[in-house]
Amino acid sequence: MRAVQFEQFGEPAEVLKLADVPVPALRTGEVRVRMLASPVNPSDLMTIRGVYGKLPNLPATPGFEGVGIVEQAGGGRFGKYLLGKRVVVLNRSSGNWCEQTIIPARQAIPIPDVIPVDQAAMFFVNPAAAYVMTRTLLRVPPGIWLLQTAAGSALGRMVIRLGKRFGFKTFNVVRRADQVDELRALGGDAVFAFDPLNDDTSRLRDEVHRVTAKDGLRYAIDPVGGETASAVVSCLTDGGRMLVYGTLCDEPLSFSPRTLMTHMSRVEGFWLSRWILNQSIFRRLLLVRNISKLMREGVLISEVGQSFPLDRISEAVRAAEQPRRHGKVLLQIAKS
Repeated sequence: MRAVQFEQFGEPAEVLKLADVPVPALRTGEVRVRMLASPVNPSDLMTIRGVYGKLPNLPATPGFEGVGIVEQAGGGRFGKYLLGKRVVVLNRSSGNWCEQTIIPARQAIPIPDVIPVDQAAMFFVNPAAAYVMTRTLLRVPPGIWLLQTAAGSALGRMVIRLGKRFGFKTFNVVRRADQVDELRALGGDAVFAFDPLNDDTSRLRDEVHRVTAKDGLRYAIDPVGGETASAVVSCLTDGGRMLVYGTLCDEPLSFSPRTLMTHMSRVEGFWLSRWILNQSIFRRLLLVRNISKLMREGVLISEVGQSFPLDRISEAVRAAEQPRRHGKVLLQIAKS
């Protein structure tokens, strides 16, 4: 089969190659999936550069999420149930940027055929993270403020739509001023441009306190880290809670313990793949049902930008990092 591989960590466009490799052997409890499509996510590119939280042994094939069809099962009741079904593939080890992949059966999640292939390929990393953080973990009530940084991202836009759907209010922090009007038009209740390299963090705190003065800021989510996330911690009100789910700036948080002590607030880490693996099959299927419903409503849809075949992988990863691009870059691996 054909598979994208890298033998050393480095710049994705330089180290990624398309190779002919044997199909891995199928073991008990595993399934073989014929891959249809897989997106190029920031976590994939960070892994290829060697700066992600968990790194593979080399040589390796990238691609954490995608969609495919189960064509062979290595035994077990659930594996046999999956045969012939289209599944979302959560792949923490063997990678999805290939024609076929082998994964544990419990990491393959059946998805309704009514979900288009491109949306199914991007089912979890953004839609599931947005839903789980806001509806399952934080459970932000109607009328209450949730602050999010990197609000102009695909996930950030989903959170805005979730706020409109479930009635909570979003305070959206962006880095570029040209995103402010766009996110307001999308439904962001408050949008604030903040550049930690040029702005004093007091600007963010003052604006949060002004906007949320009546209720205070009880909930926040952050994929950035560094000064931006540190400033958000100081904005939390009594009993406030912030989920950290990324490290876009790769800088640590820095704040006084008294910031948490005074308000009895909390900062917690969230990693979607770890969270999902700890859920029962029933809970996963329930999550798929809820996300599928919101996809059909247009709440958790992902905008698709350019699509590339595997043999144009260098072009694909370059396109994924173009500034101000619109939509996810997708690898079209096969037809369904």
